[in-house]
Amino acid sequence: MDQPSNPSTAANAPAGAPVLPDAAPEPQEPAIIRRKDYAPFPWRVPEIRLDFDLGLETTRVEATLSVEPNPDAQAADEIRLDGDGLVLESVSVDGERREDWRREGEDLIVPLTSGKHTLAIVTRIAPSQNTQLMGLYASGGMLCTQCEAEGFRRITFFPDRPDVLSVYTVRMTGSRKTFPVLLSNGNPVDEGALEDDRHFVEWHDPWPKPSYLFALVAGDLVARTDSFTTMSGRKVELGVWVRAEDLPRTGHAMESLKRSMTWDEETFGREYDLDRFNIVAVGDFNMGAMENKGLNIFNTKYVLADEDTVTDDDFDAVEGVIGHEYFHNWSGNRVTCRDWFQLSLKEGFTVLRDQLFSQDLHGHAIKRIGDVRVLRSVQFPEDSGPFAHPIRPDSYKEISNFYTATVYNKGAEVIRMMRGLAGEAAFRKGSDLYFERHDGEAATCEDFVRAMEDGAGLDLKQFRRWYEQAGTPQVTVEQGHEGEEVTLTLRQSVPATPGQPDKAPMPIPLRIALFDPASGTHSGEELIVLNEAEQSFTFDGHAAPPILSINRGFTAPVAIERDISRDDLMFLAAHDDDAFARHEAMQELLLGYLLGDGGDDARDAIGTAAGAILADDSLDHEMRAELLTLPPFAYLAERSETYDPGAMVEKREGLRTWLGETFASDFVRLHDELAGPSRERGISGKQARRMRSLALAYVAAADPEAGAARAAAQYRAASGMTERQGALSVLAGLDGPEREEALSDFYDRFEGNALVIDKWFTLQAIALRPKVLEEIERLADHEAFTMSNPNRVRALYAAMAGNPLAFHDESGAGYRMIADLILELNLKNPQLAARFVPSLGRFRRVEPKRSALMKAELERISQAPTLSRDVAEQVSASLG
Repeated sequence: MDQPSNPSTAANAPAGAPVLPDAAPEPQEPAIIRRKDYAPFPWRVPEIRLDFDLGLETTRVEATLSVEPNPDAQAADEIRLDGDGLVLESVSVDGERREDWRREGEDLIVPLTSGKHTLAIVTRIAPSQNTQLMGLYASGGMLCTQCEAEGFRRITFFPDRPDVLSVYTVRMTGSRKTFPVLLSNGNPVDEGALEDDRHFVEWHDPWPKPSYLFALVAGDLVARTDSFTTMSGRKVELGVWVRAEDLPRTGHAMESLKRSMTWDEETFGREYDLDRFNIVAVGDFNMGAMENKGLNIFNTKYVLADEDTVTDDDFDAVEGVIGHEYFHNWSGNRVTCRDWFQLSLKEGFTVLRDQLFSQDLHGHAIKRIGDVRVLRSVQFPEDSGPFAHPIRPDSYKEISNFYTATVYNKGAEVIRMMRGLAGEAAFRKGSDLYFERHDGEAATCEDFVRAMEDGAGLDLKQFRRWYEQAGTPQVTVEQGHEGEEVTLTLRQSVPATPGQPDKAPMPIPLRIALFDPASGTHSGEELIVLNEAEQSFTFDGHAAPPILSINRGFTAPVAIERDISRDDLMFLAAHDDDAFARHEAMQELLLGYLLGDGGDDARDAIGTAAGAILADDSLDHEMRAELLTLPPFAYLAERSETYDPGAMVEKREGLRTWLGETFASDFVRLHDELAGPSRERGISGKQARRMRSLALAYVAAADPEAGAARAAAQYRAASGMTERQGALSVLAGLDGPEREEALSDFYDRFEGNALVIDKWFTLQAIALRPKVLEEIERLADHEAFTMSNPNRVRALYAAMAGNPLAFHDESGAGYRMIADLILELNLKNPQLAARFVPSLGRFRRVEPKRSALMKAELERISQAPTLSRDVAEQVSASLG
């Protein structure tokens, strides 16, 4: 990601480290890059050799590029190579040292005559000074890389763009004591000992790849090893590399990798293509994980797992992220992106693949509900905010800002719609054709859509609008009944978004069922497709007006607006045979109360539905818990015309208290009955733990004293992190000695485990309690808090930004805290800093007093003398 270099001077640089150039002030309005301006790079780089002389303070890099004219591009008499923060030592062309090169900004331009050349460039970098965590950087005594999107230019001068594919050979040399393990992409081809207790390892990746997929890791690591035999009979050596003390917590990661490899062969016919597959866990990492070819680098959060330190949700997250990065081997690596506008080509498709993987392993309903909850809480606000963009944007200023829920999660929903229209078998034919056509190429979203048309037999001409238009479609539903005929009249509209005031109708596939209220059944599910701005559909054979169940399974990422009675919603919440639609009906009842007048009738309807859910023995405990979970504040804010955070907290938590009081005996009974089952392993234990924790939360809402006693007892008796965290999350929101005792015990018990201490910070930062902002300020001064670790920053401040009592404190202190954070991180880690801007950028949706305070903090950030491109773009878009 193209960010300014870290300011550094000889006075503060470590001894022996290269002195990086001072960062020049960045413009407040960086240049706009447009998709329509794409042109192929004038030169091909079929091969590159990288020789690293590794050191934590200074690393020397010799890059040898084989270059040749690109016949598909306009000819050039020079080559422009991207760079960022590099110290250049020498440039040679065809073995002769050259001095006729020049620098333009950070880039290197070398004159070249037509024909093939060998270009050698020597640079020095300072990994320990790299606080951006992009390129090659030091983390806890080891070296690692992060090159997506534009980090490779921080390692050496190179055409750092995804459509330049090269075969990489990498030789690493370093101290055997400091770097006993040397890893890179591909397969190891040579290794040996050198003088002064140094050694080298050489790796070769035979598959051409773009620079963003390059990876290197050097450090004192150990591995959990295993092997996998592919469907064609090849043996692949597997390794999960971690620090020695973390090795016992890698078993789940290894099993998740093997399950991913099996599933991708069975479901998509994709076989792994190297002799080695390695995963490395890194403590300092901006992202969740990275799919570098054959060497996936992961945030430790998504590798390390055992029952004592992670929850059931954490286990699922590890498995899902490992699956996601492995699936990228085909949907992202073997077929990569032509340019960064096509990011959803690899990310949207791969998110869908990891969602299907998880639901095949653990059940469709719960996974689908969870995925939609994320979409509505994160992506829908993007679609309605100042940074709204299509899943294939038309322009950007800083590409790191487009690693968004729109590109990833909405992108997955768009491809899921294709799958729903085609059917599973035809969709598989389309994906097979896509991989066959574009293997080894840098492709576009259009290439994927065309493969689906040809392979799956779809007409997707109008469907392409899903790639072009931002915003969440609104679908209004009117239902008429005459004789035995039912008419559904559907209308669609997409709200105006920045740069797109007018929208055209898009195909919206909706699965529906018409329930007979007397029998409680329906005659079958149907798929209807709304193609026009307004369209009617008729159905015969209904003597009485049926109850409509619509968008079953969430077949389209839209918002449904309809005039439906509370009685019909209560019916669907109790009887709908589609688990997602049943959950949706319960959510509509809850939203009707929380966003409406909040009268007794609306609350009583929720109580009637909740009683039916508690009494329904056909439900498993996890589904029961999902049905009884209140909507998250982020989604309530999104659905509010004008969001009043204080009033919403009072109303939502008041409803929780009322439900806890109304069904006190049921929640106490469930908390007692599930004590034994909650200690079991497997799916039944997971389901019991989920319901038991929710029951505890309702007990505490109704009777804080009784809840504190039960939570303290659950905490002491917990056999794993799921129950321990469930108890602590309740205690963190209460007052009393039990809270302090449990928090103190938790910290003392896990003080040496960074990931668990992250939980300790988060549980306190999300607590809905008076003066929580003061507690967050104290936590920021805690000895265990550091601004240098992204996980720790997110654990405290991202949690705080999601807490309406803290972030939306009437004084504006919460907004000021986040603005100060952004300014502090701005040049140290611009990518991380920019992630916090959207929380302030939603000021237009908030009541006037708070809105003015939020906007003022954005204006203060905008006036900073030097803003990174990441932060500048977000702030500029937010202020409009």
